Parts: sequence; structure tokens; C-alpha cells
Amino acid sequence: MLPLRQVIVGALAAALWLALYLHLETITRWITQVVLRLPADQPLGEAVFFFLYETPKVLLLLVAVVFAVGVIRTFFTPERTRRVLAGRRELTGGVLAALLGIVTPFCSCSAVPLFIGFVTTGVPLGVTLSFLISSPMINEVALVLLFGLFGWKVAALYVGTGLAIAIFSGWVIGRLRLEHWIEDWVRAAQSVAGADEERPDWPARVRQGGAAVRDIVGKVWPYVLLGIAVGAGIHGYVPENFMASLMGRSAWWSVPAAVLLGVPMYANAASIIPIVQALLGKGAALGTVLAFMMSVIALSLPEAIILRKVLKPQLIAVFFGVVAVGIMLVGFLFNAVM
Repeated sequence: MLPLRQVIVGALAAALWLALYLHLETITRWITQVVLRLPADQPLGEAVFFFLYETPKVLLLLVAVVFAVGVIRTFFTPERTRRVLAGRRELTGGVLAALLGIVTPFCSCSAVPLFIGFVTTGVPLGVTLSFLISSPMINEVALVLLFGLFGWKVAALYVGTGLAIAIFSGWVIGRLRLEHWIEDWVRAAQSVAGADEERPDWPARVRQGGAAVRDIVGKVWPYVLLGIAVGAGIHGYVPENFMASLMGRSAWWSVPAAVLLGVPMYANAASIIPIVQALLGKGAALGTVLAFMMSVIALSLPEAIILRKVLKPQLIAVFFGVVAVGIMLVGFLFNAVM
């Protein structure tokens, strides 16, 4: 149980957070129109309001959700995840792996040891790749930004389509039986049983949540500011007709072009999603910007370079190609129905 002092401090912090979040728009309008005397219907006024409103809103949401996810992640260590996935059938394992990828710590630098651990403990290749797709694609930063900027429907859409791509891509690659394109030294590695894990108590879990806030928010806040600044410029100054002509529903080629543009990019979700919001506000189609965002987050050249240590180039090409096709299908689908 948590000490009473921590409970009181947490309740006061939550109350302050809620008060700031609920009154943020009123405070921002007062600063923009009364203090700075900027007309709301002018490009500069729109851009400044966008920046001053979205920056604290996104940071408030990030702190809350990153803390919660940091606590949740204390229940899902990489070793425990390997044990859960080992021996599962491909389809069942793919669904479970994609869901676990959301809450299990993963980044490009941990791709190699995780992949080796999965393969050597009997996790099928397709299941492993479902995990490796969903973990970076569906991350708490992207989810918070989408929820804060677009609402719960778009956030749920992002999670649902991301899971579908991860499950579908892993299943397809599993059906192709491409295990011979794993590097030989990985397949020859011996499985080593993990040491017994300690179960932290609740004060320790809370400390982990605080550490996650310091680590993640401390790293991404410059990207938040940069992305929102770019988005503010687009929101205030880019003509709607121009953006609609490039990324609108009528431009059928915009979805594959967005994916091709996003794959070689290596950008933080915190810097991409505010730009996505501004593009949508200027007439870009939801499916197109969603495809662009997913390709930037899920597919990157640095990840391919790191995965090259354990996968042969042919399998990396198939991996990127299948995921890219899944992302394009999502883009075309939502451009057609929304």
C-alpha cells in the first residue's frame, strides 16, 4: 500500500492537473487576445493561439499517461513477455504479441536482444515481428498526442489500425516461412532461462512511473515544441486549397507518396503529430496523414540498420514491404469511408 503522504500528494497533483486542463482554452484566449492583443481571425493570432494552447495541453496529457504507462510496464518485463509468447500458435500469438507490444518497453536499441530472446525461446517468427511492429508503432506519446489533438475516436482508430497492421503483417510473414533469412548465429544460439524476477511493491511501481515521466517527457519536450511550432505555422499561414490539392481524397497517389516519404524519415512522434493536426485542419485527408504518421513511427532506416544484425537483407525488405502495404491499405480505407 502507498503511504498516506503519497496518496495526499497524488490527489492534490491530480486536482491541479484537472483544473489546468479544463481551463486551458480560456486562459490561452485571454493571453492571446487580451495580453498580446492579437486578432483571433488573423494568421498570426491563429498561429500563436495554436502554439500557446496545444503546448501545455500536450505536455499535461503526456505527464499523466506516461506516468500511468510507466506503472503498468512494471507488470510486463521483457523476460515475462518472452515466457507469455513462447509456444503460442501463430494467430493467437500474433494477437497477444501485438497487444503486449503496446505496454512492453521497446526501442530500436533493444531490438536485437529482444529478437534473440524471442527466437531462442520458441516464439515463431511471425509472432515476434507482430511484437516488433506494434511496440514502436503504438506508443504512449503518439496516443496521448492524438487523443489531445483529435479526440478519443481518432486515438482509438490509431490503436485499432496499428494492431491490425501488426497482426496482419506478422501473420503474412509467418505464412511465408522465412526463418531461413534469420542470421545463422541467431538460430544457433542457445536459450538461456531468465533469472527469477522480483515483484516490486506499489511505492516502487509509483517511483517507476515518476522515472518514466522524467525520462520520456524529459526527452520529447523539445520535439513537442518543434512539432507544435511547425503546426502553428501551417495552421496560420498555409492555404487550405493548396494542402487539399496535395493530400486530399481526390489525389489517389497521395497515400503511397506519404508512405514513401515517411519510410526514410526518422522523427519522433511528438514532432510529427502536431504537424498532422495542422495538415488535417487545412484539408488533408485523414487516411493520407494517418499513413504518413504510421510510416514515420513504425518504419525507419536506423531500425533497419540495427535489425540487420539479426535478419538477412531479404527478410528486412519483406518486413518493411508488408508493413508499408498494410499502412497504405489503412490510408486508402479511411480516405474512402471518412
